[in-house]
Amino acid sequence: MHRRTWATLALSVPWIVGPAARRSAAQEPGRTLTFGNNATVTSLDPHFYTATPNLETTRQIFDGLTVMRADGSIGPALAESWTQTALEIWEFRLRPNLRFSDGTPFTPEDVAFTIDRIPNVPNSPGSFVIFTASIGRVEVVDARTVRLHTKGPDPLVPANLSWVGMLSRRLHAGATTQGFNDGALAIGTGAYRLVSYAPGERIELVRNEGWWGPRPAWDRVVNRTLRNPGARSAALLSGDVDVINGVPTADLARLRADSRLAVAETVGLRIVYIMLDTLRDESPFVTGPNGEPLSRNPLRDPRVRRALAVAIDRNALTERVMEGSAVPTAQVVREGLSGHVPELRPVYDAAAARRLLAEAGFPNGLRLTLHGPNDRYPNDARVLQAVGQMWQRAGVQTVVEAMPWASFSARQARRDFSAWLLGGTAATSEASYPLRSILNLRDAARTNRRYDNPAFEAVLEEVGRTVDPAAREALLRRAVTMSMEDVAIIPLYIQKATFAARRGLRFEPRVDEMLDFASVQPST
Repeated sequence: MHRRTWATLALSVPWIVGPAARRSAAQEPGRTLTFGNNATVTSLDPHFYTATPNLETTRQIFDGLTVMRADGSIGPALAESWTQTALEIWEFRLRPNLRFSDGTPFTPEDVAFTIDRIPNVPNSPGSFVIFTASIGRVEVVDARTVRLHTKGPDPLVPANLSWVGMLSRRLHAGATTQGFNDGALAIGTGAYRLVSYAPGERIELVRNEGWWGPRPAWDRVVNRTLRNPGARSAALLSGDVDVINGVPTADLARLRADSRLAVAETVGLRIVYIMLDTLRDESPFVTGPNGEPLSRNPLRDPRVRRALAVAIDRNALTERVMEGSAVPTAQVVREGLSGHVPELRPVYDAAAARRLLAEAGFPNGLRLTLHGPNDRYPNDARVLQAVGQMWQRAGVQTVVEAMPWASFSARQARRDFSAWLLGGTAATSEASYPLRSILNLRDAARTNRRYDNPAFEAVLEEVGRTVDPAAREALLRRAVTMSMEDVAIIPLYIQKATFAARRGLRFEPRVDEMLDFASVQPST
């Protein structure tokens, strides 16, 4: 099948990779699925960090009231149905006889407990409050019905709750993140239950025989951390793993040509972007062209930000560095999602970048350090180097510092950088989530926000109160346009979710880049 057909088919039919060329142990009685994961799971607390690797694992153990399907649409999970009974009330009807993997019943009181816990998780580097902030009160109606009273109209409640793993008031009262990581509290209603967790190495799960959904094909799942791209491909080629994510772009042609394997991809929800320090009067890693200190932070000037944006050739990034595994963008969501603005297209003009710098008072350019991870996103270190070279050609002397994700993420949370590369996702399949999460507008105290534009925030708040689809779409596009024209961030590209697997497996590549173990099926 031609590679460009995968993205279309992945949104409508399962990925069927054909009969097995050789029979693996995963197809024998006592089946085991071994997954080669490109990123590290840093916690098993389902409410600790909104990072994809953590969510990919915790959602195997902890179900939400709803679930995001492979194509980004929302379906039932612990809740079999839901209704917006009033502008500020959502009513959820739970499935009957739900239980946690240890046999503890799941009740509406557990929904209330879970939502109450979210804002009280200490030291969270990415809070789940963004999914629950609109919920003001939880009302238990009866043994299977719960009403969520929102602080204003919020049409995204069902989508938001697909990201919130439900806990037990009885089992998890007073639970700490360390308690989940130790394994004792990793008890959920999901398709799998935890056997062992070796951070940075492997996670072992076994099937939850009491799960409410269709019985998963795999008795056991091994989630191996294989951050090195070459090692990940080698493990698949040798048969040590059955499926990998984040297929290295350098290996795509070789893996596609191997008759024992199949590769599939779909355009995902993740945007890779550059964040600029626009709030501080002084920024630590930007100086004059000779290293001299500046009296003002030039990144606060929209002309400087625009210069940095138009100096980047996004087509070259996606074609040469990402080798076709990404789509260039000038906004936070891809085509087809709510809030996408067709008129916002990537612009590359190095000469215009120089002119803008001169207009801003920097005719001789600037010196800037660009920070980023070297083991989190496909080709992240190479992307950093490419952007640095493009900035150099536009008159910005650029030093690139790439570092392991563990170090980088801690430093960027402390706002240590002037310009840095990150990824974010449209978790609700529309633009308001990435705008809020990337710009940290979930920070009600305004102590850690990354962008300050009251007019933009007013439009985004109106989006949250608007139920009419047409009016909401218009407001979303207005918010996207305002923030992108002000260069709140510099979007680079939308990442493709790329998987490779041994033949004999079938599943849908997911737009959220996650592998749902319960949906992976042997095709024979």
